[in-house]
Amino acid sequence: MKQTEHLAQIAACFHCPDFEANLILGGAQYREYAHRAPVAFRGDVSAHLYLVLDGLASADLYGPDGQYARLVGYGAGELFGAYPTPVRHRADIVAEGSLSVLMMETAFISGLAQSHARIAQGISEFMARQLDLLLDRMAARIGLSANGRFYQALLSRADSDGWIKPLPVVSAMAVGVNTTRETASRALAHLLRRGIVKRHDHGLEIVSIRMLEDLVI
Repeated sequence: MKQTEHLAQIAACFHCPDFEANLILGGAQYREYAHRAPVAFRGDVSAHLYLVLDGLASADLYGPDGQYARLVGYGAGELFGAYPTPVRHRADIVAEGSLSVLMMETAFISGLAQSHARIAQGISEFMARQLDLLLDRMAARIGLSANGRFYQALLSRADSDGWIKPLPVVSAMAVGVNTTRETASRALAHLLRRGIVKRHDHGLEIVSIRMLEDLVI
């Protein structure tokens, strides 16, 4: 069952047919990490590319005086690691809550991209979307309220039909927008009460994108 789900997630994230998705899955390894478990350490050589299936991978940095900063959080459907060649990790990568990923060797996924145009196109589009999302998060952190950042994150995760699949983990999203789980939970409850979003077993449906956009302040 998990293999079928992983295939569907790869096809959706890389925007590729099942044939190419199967090629990617063939070289991927499934990994699970408990809360605050290390995925990688700053300075280590990264020779893998990771696709987040569920949870949040946090890129943490500590200064010489012990000052802590979270550079970025990678949520479900996002990539982190090395591509197209190995690099050194710029920060510690740790699991924020339960984290599950598909791990692929950088050389393997780069080789597939060189020999399969659909995979190369999928990766380039994937990374372009993720860069836009990262810039949105940076802008939101500076200019929006905590609720506004959470609502913007929901909009960013939604597909063209207004669906967020699978159901987002509120605690992981809260970390991703630099707020508390309680604040994020109240913000989501507000949307549910007003009927702006609906919760389903398989995902979250944004009923009125315009009304949600109006709350991003």
